[in-house]
Amino acid sequence: MVGIIGVLIVFVMVFGGYLLAGGKFGIILKALPFEMIMIGGAAIGAFVISNDAAGIKHTLKDVGKVFKGPKWKAEDYRELLCLLFELLRIVRTNPVELEGHIEDPESSAIFQRYAKIASDKEALSLICDTLRSGSMNFDDPHQVEDVLEKRIEATNHHNMHSSHALQTMADGLPALGIVAAVLGVIKTMGSIDQPPEVLGKLIGGALVGTFLGVFLAYGIVGPFAGRVKAVVEEDSHFYALIREVLVANLHQHAPNICIEVGRQNTPAHVRPSFTELEDQLKSLKKEAA
Repeated sequence: MVGIIGVLIVFVMVFGGYLLAGGKFGIILKALPFEMIMIGGAAIGAFVISNDAAGIKHTLKDVGKVFKGPKWKAEDYRELLCLLFELLRIVRTNPVELEGHIEDPESSAIFQRYAKIASDKEALSLICDTLRSGSMNFDDPHQVEDVLEKRIEATNHHNMHSSHALQTMADGLPALGIVAAVLGVIKTMGSIDQPPEVLGKLIGGALVGTFLGVFLAYGIVGPFAGRVKAVVEEDSHFYALIREVLVANLHQHAPNICIEVGRQNTPAHVRPSFTELEDQLKSLKKEAA
């Protein structure tokens, strides 16, 4: 919703200001389809050249993040802490039982209670792989933290591809606008024998190319790239939280302490309060009793 409002503000302010200044849409509307074909078509073509099929699909999918925002909401962070608490209690009380949950999470009653987290392959893999490695005596906290840090960095690098691709397109759009404008000037020079009012319209149409390239770059595509980057960075906190809790567990802290470490490392705007989380953990304890 915020993304849609932002796009509307950009269009209203730019074209509304143009109209209030006495500008006329006639020349812009007449030249717009042809300029869009040249500039937009060239930008899309360059995008296709510089990306493989998977990268194109990934970027098109991620454009939706501009309007949807981060995947993980405040309730998801709270549920993640509850999920990890349940698993860590089993680690301490019955390690044999844990194996069934991490080897077949699709059939695990615990994971089924947190369907959104269980449906995310990266979150599920981080949790299960780390707990499994602990059961295989790979439990040095510093080594595990280093491995998880590199894994999360690799995931973030992959997820940032869409932002980089969109930013590259934004960087090229002003130059493509100049190309379209130059072609318009060439067209105008071919009609140099026409009266001034005709030449004026032709020159105006050529300048639409420059305007369109700059407008799309800094008003649309560039902000889209920035928003996708911000959403990816926001969602990365979710996976970092898994790392913090599981590493705290390897330091042999009690499950409650591990969860508190995770809560403290949760971004402030989605962090559950101590009382709120404590009440939910108490209800989990009662259900397990």
